[in-house]
Amino acid sequence: MKLIFLGAPGAGKGTQAEFVSKKLDIPTISTGNILRAAVKNETPIGLKAKAYMDAGQLVPDEVIIGIVKERLAEPDCAKGYILDGVPRTLVQAEAIEEAGIDVDAVVLIDISDEEIEKRMTGRRTCASCGATYHVISSPPKKDGVCDACGGELITRKDDEPETVRNRLAVYHKETEPLVDFYRERGKLKVVENRPTIEATTVEVFKVLGIAND
Repeated sequence: MKLIFLGAPGAGKGTQAEFVSKKLDIPTISTGNILRAAVKNETPIGLKAKAYMDAGQLVPDEVIIGIVKERLAEPDCAKGYILDGVPRTLVQAEAIEEAGIDVDAVVLIDISDEEIEKRMTGRRTCASCGATYHVISSPPKKDGVCDACGGELITRKDDEPETVRNRLAVYHKETEPLVDFYRERGKLKVVENRPTIEATTVEVFKVLGIAND
């Protein structure tokens, strides 16, 4: 099964992709990871990417797609894969199609902005050990103090309301158009927000026709 997960930042795409990856024994192909690996291994396309990165420029779409294609040709992708972090824009989605990279289904985890804001701005991270909490769904025993090491709990810059709203605005402008793109191709599977991670997983497995045992 070849899959893409879509959804706003904080929707839980990574978590759900991990469950599907384990269940089907297929790799999750993270563009960030494979870009770093291609640069480190000095593959021809990795060297091209490195030239842009060294110049402080964004790596162009065609180089990103080239690196993805290179990675998908490896033996562990023979049974399928999950693309993580690409496509982020319509241009990338079209380029992926033109490069002959095929997907069977695109799972959209559909959550309101209000719910995302609640979820992300309520996150607290331990400054010492990195443990994470949530003021509503998984609060620490003592307010502002990490259960694990007694360190101070802080709000990361990523989880501040203004940052969350900015990231949502970028998602709506650049990535949300992919919803219609894949709906028109009959590949979109929508999973509405569920109150727990487990309930969401059940729904994801259901829309993909995976036995949940």
